[in-house]
Amino acid sequence: MSPIAASADGFEAPGVSDFWQPLFGTSGPFAITRPSIVLVLSVVLIAVVLLRATSKLSVVPGRGQFLTESVYVFVRNTVARDVIGSRDFLKFIPLLFTVFTLIIVNNVFAIIPVIQYPTMARVGFPAALTLFVFVLYHYLGIRKHGLAGYFKSLVPPGLPTGLIPPIFFLELVTFFFTRPVTLALRLFGNMFAGHLLLLLFITGGQYLIFDSGKLAFIPIGVFTYGAGFVMTVFEILVEVLQAYIFTLLTALYIAGALADEH
Repeated sequence: MSPIAASADGFEAPGVSDFWQPLFGTSGPFAITRPSIVLVLSVVLIAVVLLRATSKLSVVPGRGQFLTESVYVFVRNTVARDVIGSRDFLKFIPLLFTVFTLIIVNNVFAIIPVIQYPTMARVGFPAALTLFVFVLYHYLGIRKHGLAGYFKSLVPPGLPTGLIPPIFFLELVTFFFTRPVTLALRLFGNMFAGHLLLLLFITGGQYLIFDSGKLAFIPIGVFTYGAGFVMTVFEILVEVLQAYIFTLLTALYIAGALADEH
């Protein structure tokens, strides 16, 4: 989290600028920022954990193997098989497992000391994941139904002729705009808002206790710190839930593209 921002006029609330944090370069697309470093760190961490956990597999798993298998089985059975179906789900497990672990690790980084940054609070990262999912499920749908058949499948059969154009337009907007935008913004918005609240409680408590210079503010600052702890616990639940929702929706979109009828 960013340090307390206290000015001559008093406490300065955290804002959007606290999420930029360039480390090398100050602006432009080539600046190396804190979230980009955190994302690379998450990839390295996931790779190391998976390689170590699977290097010596045994019938009676150790803690690392048990945790890895638990996450894998959850994604495999609860998300991939139940949503996509037993016929096609196996080929998509690596994708769904990667998406789930990448998002959940980067989300949980928001409450890890020293790191304390949710990568998905920078909209470019969920947007990039969403773009990949967007291209994939449209590619799968076009490959299965053909280009004309895919667009034709957007309209439910049996509609009156007069309703076909508006329904087709609405479905077109849903599939090509609403789905990707909401998929990215849901993850981004929850991570951004949650971390902003944590910043507000923690830095506000720090200011009230240490920097305000008023004894009467100290009890309020203690309460604010306590509220920050409660928000941290709540944020853990949100972080896990958002990783699950993104992965679940990815599986739903893939299942819809592979379905015989949309």
